[in-house]
Amino acid sequence: MSKNLTSKQRIGALAQLGDILRNPDTELTMLINSSKHYNPWFTPENTAKAVASIAEMLNEKDLHSWIGIEDSSQKPFSIGLVLAGNIPLVGFHDILSVLGSGNRALIKLSSQDKKLTPYILNKLVEIGPGFDELISYVEKLTDYDAVIATGSNNTSRYFEYYFSKVPHIIRKNRNSIAVLTGNESTQDLKALGTDIFDYFGLGCRNVSKIYVPRGYNFNRFFESIEEFKCVNDHHKYNNNYDYNKSIFLVNMDKHLDNGFLLLKEDKRLTSPLAVIYFEEYENIQDLEKELEAIEDQIQCIISNAELNTKTYGFGKSQLPGLWDYADGIDTMKFLQKL
Repeated sequence: MSKNLTSKQRIGALAQLGDILRNPDTELTMLINSSKHYNPWFTPENTAKAVASIAEMLNEKDLHSWIGIEDSSQKPFSIGLVLAGNIPLVGFHDILSVLGSGNRALIKLSSQDKKLTPYILNKLVEIGPGFDELISYVEKLTDYDAVIATGSNNTSRYFEYYFSKVPHIIRKNRNSIAVLTGNESTQDLKALGTDIFDYFGLGCRNVSKIYVPRGYNFNRFFESIEEFKCVNDHHKYNNNYDYNKSIFLVNMDKHLDNGFLLLKEDKRLTSPLAVIYFEEYENIQDLEKELEAIEDQIQCIISNAELNTKTYGFGKSQLPGLWDYADGIDTMKFLQKL
């Protein structure tokens, strides 16, 4: 464990970082506004949302419960981190886990998100200079004791092989779903719009499929999400919408279309951008069995229904807390067992 930073000091520094992120200074505001120039998907609105989500995690009460106050005398482990870049700061929770546990983070940044993370971590080092010895940026991972890597289903196979000789967490593609009962309020369905459209639907916590009761009428759903039509003003999103609509029309695939989102009945979980798959169910009990069989493909479930698994309320998919671990793997427990 770093001799310069006790558990209490790490918690205090991270909480101070949260205060800074809750009130962005001019430099951070400029970085948020300019992120779209190196990644067109990182609009100021979405980047600010990601920063605010990190800030919400970094409150002293939650950090104290999450990290604990026990200090270890062992030397910090070097943890290799291969970060994704599909949405702003998507790998930051893994960094928090490593630093919060007092270990050293060897960070391989995504080429899609190379500025936000270093800026925020530089702020952390300013608050707690002892963090400086726990943070390194690398182009290639070497001399690591464990690895946490995020990639596609294809790259995950490479990761599994390459990092097989050390403890590791390998994250693959996952999708999030919503389960509707037909009793949702207009406000519920409007909130579901944020689960679908936040970050343009590029995150694994974004809803890509909706399960609905047999004969469900989507009219009220479309009416409730009308305010999200501005997503089509983004040229890359609009290109995906136009492309997928053309494919459906050419193939004569039956679908629903509200001008900025396409709905298609499909048993698959992973839908193309600007498309949501849906599937009808007869009863909740049978649906629960189906979902249990594919739980390793699901990141989170959005629903007001009483299911025999963890669910999130409408509008909450992209507001994870410190304990909301990707793929359901407790990162802190993994690190503590090294």
